[in-house]
Amino acid sequence: MTHRAFEPATLGSLTLANHIVMAPMTRSRALGNVPNEMIAEYYRQRATAGLIVTEGTAPAPEGLGYSRIPGLFNETQVAEWKRVTSAVHEAGGRIFVQLMHTGRIFHPLNLPADAAGVAPSAIPAQGLMWTDQEQMQPNGTPRELGAAELEGVRDAFVRSAELAVEAGFDGVELHGANGYLLEQFLNPAVNQRKDQYGGSVENRARFVLEVTRGVAQAIGAERTAIRLSPWNMHGDMPHYPEIHETYTYLAAELQKIGVVYVHLVKQESMGAPGVSVDTLHAIRKIFSNTIILNGGFHTIDVIDAVLASGDADLVSIGRPFISNPDLVERLKRGAPLAEPNQATWFAPGAGGFADGFIDYPDAAAA
Repeated sequence: MTHRAFEPATLGSLTLANHIVMAPMTRSRALGNVPNEMIAEYYRQRATAGLIVTEGTAPAPEGLGYSRIPGLFNETQVAEWKRVTSAVHEAGGRIFVQLMHTGRIFHPLNLPADAAGVAPSAIPAQGLMWTDQEQMQPNGTPRELGAAELEGVRDAFVRSAELAVEAGFDGVELHGANGYLLEQFLNPAVNQRKDQYGGSVENRARFVLEVTRGVAQAIGAERTAIRLSPWNMHGDMPHYPEIHETYTYLAAELQKIGVVYVHLVKQESMGAPGVSVDTLHAIRKIFSNTIILNGGFHTIDVIDAVLASGDADLVSIGRPFISNPDLVERLKRGAPLAEPNQATWFAPGAGGFADGFIDYPDAAAA
């Protein structure tokens, strides 16, 4: 039986080996916020995905809200990311970096000494944050970004995107989902600004679109993408009345910019209330470039059904890639999937940082 999922796919000017995308997943192995040889090996092992989207990577020091996440804002980081992209390309894969500014999702202990947590408004997120120094701690209270500072934050995203191209990435995915800085501007419960970046749907979307336009102008729209999570509640993001209007407006503006793809997250797989099918279908109708859909699609029959429905052009898969570096081959063969060890998702095991990271065998060796 022929499965569409395994056929080559087109993404802008790129040809992908298949329709399966490795979703971005925080793994907290970037000691000193710099990628390393283990991270290069991790992505190399998974390069049979049609496209890899990296873990969230901070475009600026104040975006490093979690312990041990990588950045992409200095030459040391660029040099080490080159090791990653070279490994993936030599294995025949394609790779985008996800630029993630955590905004109000942070703890001061996870930031450099001269950086402070920032957000659209000075409203802390409920919940706890891991710190290597003091273990679980409440999220920090962010400082509200001044109007004059926003240009600098936008420029940091743009500069990071330029460094991504220098590092050999095929493109950049802006993280506008899951409660991080870009999505924080969209939500009126989190964004209570009184200037041109708060209030109406158009004002709250302004900063997201300014960042996206800036990146597209710098590196090309064919290398620029964005991840969105309509109806998201992750990161202490309550629902609000204009959700549908917000994301259909964004879809129309992103279509004008011409980003290469929109990566949509269905929150049911993360335990959140279901995404409105009307919203997903409306985005699909408005946005004509590639749509990647993420949402717990772990069997080949389900993946094929999503692709056949027209709701998505590519399907992204997250957690199964952690413990199945050869996931595409296992799906082709109908081989059982190995279960990941949740204890090592974000922390080393007894064997060190490689434990639960690069030591999962492929099916042939299992």
